[in-house]
Parts: sequence; structure tokens; C-alpha cells
Amino acid sequence: MAYYRRFDYPAPDPAIVKELTRQQEEMQQRVVIQKPDFDLKLIAGCDSSFIGEDTILSVFVLLTYPGLEVLEKVWHHGLVELPYIPGFLAFREAPNLLKAYEKLQQKPDLIMVDGHGISHPRRLGIATHLGLHLNKPTMGVAKKVLVGKYKEPAATKGSISPLEYKGEIIANVLRTKDNVKPVFVSPGHLMDLKSATEIAMACATKYKLPEPTRLADHYAAVFKQEVK
Repeated sequence: MAYYRRFDYPAPDPAIVKELTRQQEEMQQRVVIQKPDFDLKLIAGCDSSFIGEDTILSVFVLLTYPGLEVLEKVWHHGLVELPYIPGFLAFREAPNLLKAYEKLQQKPDLIMVDGHGISHPRRLGIATHLGLHLNKPTMGVAKKVLVGKYKEPAATKGSISPLEYKGEIIANVLRTKDNVKPVFVSPGHLMDLKSATEIAMACATKYKLPEPTRLADHYAAVFKQEVK
């Protein structure tokens, strides 16, 4: 996800933080973590990138599974109304991501998000947020840890260690390539950790990032050139 932040932002309005927290707590009650009930044939990756401070560009790339052949790539850009508030990034990015999703001619069985699922202070990262809005299985593959503690997995591809937070395993720390930094895989909605980890690994080819999110990140940079 697009972690564009400035450190001279004014402190967020406490009333806004209170309302967003209330919404997250309500949404969290609807999250379902389960073995996915699908025949996985189509998988989408999504990512967002900021153009300056207030314009966001979001991308969805649709691929076959397990062949990982690109079928569609769509994007949408627009203004964001919410300032950056730590822990509430989904409210800033999700509206534009949903508009990009609407442009897909075929809908995926699963969405892999460049960001966190339940590995979030209130178990409601961007992947979970999107899953609830779309009532669709989602999973997060993040580049950096948000909350929790873990031991570094072995340096070989496929090595895993659990990410724990408040006595619960909320993600797997997965090495997708020998001797590169791991990624953080978590279920979003209508997905379980074991399945999310297996799918992330199956989508990891010769790069650190699994193909769905790697391509979404790549095309976000490409499509930004068309907007500027």
C-alpha cells in the first residue's frame, strides 16, 4: 500500500479518530477467518500509489491461477479526502481501490492486497477492509511489519515464522526468495492463514513479492506516468 506520509501534518482531529475507531470495531465483528470456499482460478493483485499529497492512483491486475497469466489491468485515480492517520490508512485508500475494482470485466476469486489483513492493531488492515466491502476472500502481503513480534525465518525460500500479537498468531513471516527480506502474509476476510501462506508461496516466482502484488506495484508506477 501507499505509505505516503508527512511529519508536519497537524495532529488528527480526536473526533475523527474516535469515529474511525468505532467503525473499525464494528467492522471487525464481521470479519470471518476460514478456509476459503472457492475453486481458485482467478486471482487479483492490487496496490495504490500517491501522486503528490492528495491524489491517489489504484491498480488491479487480474491473473489466472496457478498459471499467473495476466488477463486484465485496470486503474483509477482521484482525490483523497482523509489525511494520513496512523492505523486508519484503509479509510484513505479503500474508496479509490473500490472504484478501480469496478472496472474489472471479470471478478477474481481472491484478492491479494499489497498491505495487511488482520495483522493490524484492530485486526482491520486494508485487505480486511476491502474483503468486507466486497464480500470477497482477501489476503494481505505486506513488506513491513505493523504490529507484533517474530523471529527471523531461515534464509532459504519457503521458510516461515509466526508473527504474534497479544498472544495470537496474526500473520506468517514468509521468505519468498533465498537471502532476501521476508514478507508478512495475513488473512483478510473469508480466508485463513494457512491458505493465504500457501497461495503467497505459489505466486512467488523469481522475485521477492508474489506476482499479483508485484505486478500491481509495477503498473501503479507505469500508470502514474499517464496521469502526470
